[in-house]
Amino acid sequence: MDHLLHLDSTLDDLDPPRWTPPAADATHLVRKVHGLRSVPLGRLGPADLHTLVSQQVALPYVLPLVVRLLLEEPLLDAYYYEGDLLLAAVEVPASAWDLLPDLADRLRTVITTLPETAVADLPRGAAEELARFAARPGSPR
Repeated sequence: MDHLLHLDSTLDDLDPPRWTPPAADATHLVRKVHGLRSVPLGRLGPADLHTLVSQQVALPYVLPLVVRLLLEEPLLDAYYYEGDLLLAAVEVPASAWDLLPDLADRLRTVITTLPETAVADLPRGAAEELARFAARPGSPR
């Protein structure tokens, strides 16, 4: 299945049920995530994807977009710092990656090819998170 076929659809379309509008006193983050669910997938930017991945929203639809970006630029600065999108992706529960084994394998390949100097420049603990993800068993061959 090609997870990128739905770029004109929104998460509200693809990941039912549609969310109700946030409460009037909702936090900025809650309002933002609710709003992102109504944006066509093809229009979500790196910062939007970072937010959705960090909040674990509709991961089967969001992770393919994230991996597509990371294949091109593994240490993309999506929102906070260089490599933040990669770190958000590897911190996703393994159960989400189990649904996307080929994408997980591709991301593991990206991680294992990162130069040590680049990994050393990431925040404290990042190297361990990347190594943990890379060490997960891959999809069956």
